[in-house]
Amino acid sequence: MSSLVKTRVNVALGLLCVMSAARAGMLAPESGTASTQHAPPISGVMFSCPLEQIAELHRDMVAYLRELGIGKDLVVKIEPAGGTLVYTLATPAADTDTLSFKGREQYRIKDELVRLPAKGGNTRAVSTVSKKEILLALLQHGRLTNFSGVACTLDALRDHVGMRQNTVAWTDKLSWGWPDGRPAYWNSKKWHKGTPLASVSVDNALLDAFLRQDRYRIGCYAASKLSYAHAVLDYYVRVKKDPAKAALVRARLMHDKEPLVGVEPAAMWDFEKDFDADERDIPGKILSIKRGVAPGNFVPGDWVYLLNTDEVTYKKTGYEGSNAVYLGRGKFGDYYNDHRHAYTYSEKVDEVYQWRHGVFSRSRDAHKIKPLSDGDVVRLSATPAEGGLLLDFRVAPYLFGYEELPALPPR
Repeated sequence: MSSLVKTRVNVALGLLCVMSAARAGMLAPESGTASTQHAPPISGVMFSCPLEQIAELHRDMVAYLRELGIGKDLVVKIEPAGGTLVYTLATPAADTDTLSFKGREQYRIKDELVRLPAKGGNTRAVSTVSKKEILLALLQHGRLTNFSGVACTLDALRDHVGMRQNTVAWTDKLSWGWPDGRPAYWNSKKWHKGTPLASVSVDNALLDAFLRQDRYRIGCYAASKLSYAHAVLDYYVRVKKDPAKAALVRARLMHDKEPLVGVEPAAMWDFEKDFDADERDIPGKILSIKRGVAPGNFVPGDWVYLLNTDEVTYKKTGYEGSNAVYLGRGKFGDYYNDHRHAYTYSEKVDEVYQWRHGVFSRSRDAHKIKPLSDGDVVRLSATPAEGGLLLDFRVAPYLFGYEELPALPPR
């Protein structure tokens, strides 16, 4: 897809919306309640808390925005009801895009360096998405993230942002093997197929898949589950150093001794024709689902799904759809390093769409590619029910320690 077409697609999707001057200067976080004339829709980050906590939360939020370098003129604060505090980006209400954030000069987004474990007990520096970009994406129109009950604290938001960053850091550069119709392959010293050996801790088995990627040949569904299982556990073990929450995550993963089964809620797959309605209420072990998210709205660390709506190629194992992690900076994960470790949104849509034309290798099947127009990409950004490919849900980790987790089914 040419750069000109990509630019047109971005404009058509509303990805390059210009900040309204009236909204940009109308309210700083310290400025009180927004006027009803300009009140934004209820989206962004909301705290639903006892009234006596609101003032302290506001002070904490102001400090957090300052810490991350988010200017007070970029955020709107409203209090739609007593005990409710909402922060939203000072962008037009119709602007739900987060893909273009790195290109928006007013946000001044840069990557951050974090350190991850490496072979031999060493560590390595990784350039990954910034906490600033994650929070900006959470504040954008197009979805609402609510913190209530014991989550009425800035610590809950900090944990949520940190968890997302750790997920992206581990997913940024992967090079697992692709089965391509053959059986999956797992390092037999750590796993029996997708189950850790009884002599190997779940922590060790998960980490091995990232340190010795050449010993794994897995599909994108397994890759997604591995990414979240490892990143969430690693966050509490290594980053947060919170043994109690690490034990909670570990216990949920090993509830049935199958840490990669049921990582996500069963309802994530309720669009499939053979979905068992009796399983709809089975919760994810470590992930929850948010529905009704606007097209173009992705927060780094989101698990996203694009459905192959072609009835013929949908039946080909591994090509039913594409599981992807949004990495921020306009990029989606490439588990197999088939595409320089990442895809743009337009490239991801194009990849899934071209399967119906028999394009399973971009080099070998290049002659079969039918280029998409800018209008095609916009059309395919709708839900399958509306003729597109993009499911309108996003999946992300629970607020461990800040929400009551749903009970898992009996073993």
